[in-house]
Amino acid sequence: MANFQYIALDAKGDQTTGTVQAGSEADAVAQLRTQGLYPTQVIQEGKGKLSAAGKKAAAKARGKKKAKGKAGGRVKPKILMIFTRQLATLIDSGLPLLRGLTVLGKQEPNPVLRGTINSLADSVQGGSTFSESLAQHPRIFNKLYVNMVKAGELGGVLEVVLTRLAEYQEKAHKLKNKIVAAMVYPVIVMFIAVAIMSFLMLFIVPKFKEMFADMSGAELPKISQVVFGFSEFMMANKFILPNAVWLLGGVVGVWLIFQFWGRTKGGRRVIDTLKLKMPLFGDIQRKSAVSRFARTLGTLVTSGVPILQALNITRETAGNVVISEAVSKVHESVKEGESIVQPLQASNVFPSMVISMVDVGEETGQLPEMLLKIADVYDDEVDNAVTALTSVLEPIMIVFLALVVGAIVFALFLPLINIIKGMQNQ
Repeated sequence: MANFQYIALDAKGDQTTGTVQAGSEADAVAQLRTQGLYPTQVIQEGKGKLSAAGKKAAAKARGKKKAKGKAGGRVKPKILMIFTRQLATLIDSGLPLLRGLTVLGKQEPNPVLRGTINSLADSVQGGSTFSESLAQHPRIFNKLYVNMVKAGELGGVLEVVLTRLAEYQEKAHKLKNKIVAAMVYPVIVMFIAVAIMSFLMLFIVPKFKEMFADMSGAELPKISQVVFGFSEFMMANKFILPNAVWLLGGVVGVWLIFQFWGRTKGGRRVIDTLKLKMPLFGDIQRKSAVSRFARTLGTLVTSGVPILQALNITRETAGNVVISEAVSKVHESVKEGESIVQPLQASNVFPSMVISMVDVGEETGQLPEMLLKIADVYDDEVDNAVTALTSVLEPIMIVFLALVVGAIVFALFLPLINIIKGMQNQ
């Protein structure tokens, strides 16, 4: 056994020095980690001395200002997801929380998150708990995040909770991307259809109109008259210049009114109800909302958050007023010591399969596990629904585009066909 001198950081980030007996340098490092220390320098006695520069640098690192960054803003969910996963990995590998925050703060490229991480490290070093530090940044870390971390701290399983949070964020991000992808496709096709129609109306149709105007006595079919009239309407200066501005302003005005109305209690409820009842997209919205409810509640309860507190957090993070009202009724039911099945069934939002699985979970005492299974099932349901919707929308939008272009082309060439027929008859 040999003596090893060391410099290490404790859980609060304070520097400590000393000597340990071990068979090798690796054993000394392992021994220090079991004591809750993170060694920065370990040297066997007689084979060198601890670096004075290293001591000064470590002391300076504790006292100096953190890397520059702007705290208090917002960050994208994907960036927060990566941070959560990295922090969970560092803590799980034995790194103290403060040291892990310091490491992530140095390598974080996003200035807002970098400033926030450094602020968290300062707060933790000052004696605050990690959850209390997170609560100081509500624009980045919502109540779901803060309360799960708090439960992890109380249970001594912070790395496990952070891993669950990262998994939750990853699945939520993946689900959102699938829904957005399903809605983006028809928008792109509609944009292409409008662009093609505008090009034909502004550049091609007027040339045909001039050609037919030179043919006296040629009576135009009704469809051709409609197309030429619409082209004239688009070509008119009063439509292209000032009226286009008024049209754009009107669209923006309607959108702003809709946004303000959506912020009211009644407006938000109407909009969220319509989301669940929309043709084609309503089924996806409903399944997505059910999946989010089940995963949020299941993740919170599994992490040790009390059921009433978990229901409150789930209600606030539901993302849909109709679902939030249903969760409020569940909260009242549980508060009175009753089952959560009846209010779920009375809401007419949750499918019967969800209600049956929740009922079984309550009876067997495995409600958190059952909720997570429901979330997994409905994630797959959303995936299948998005795939089916995309496969249905593709031919519909292609046919729509073909009809628009085909109608214009037919309107242009029908008069030519009639003229040729007339000449043949003569």
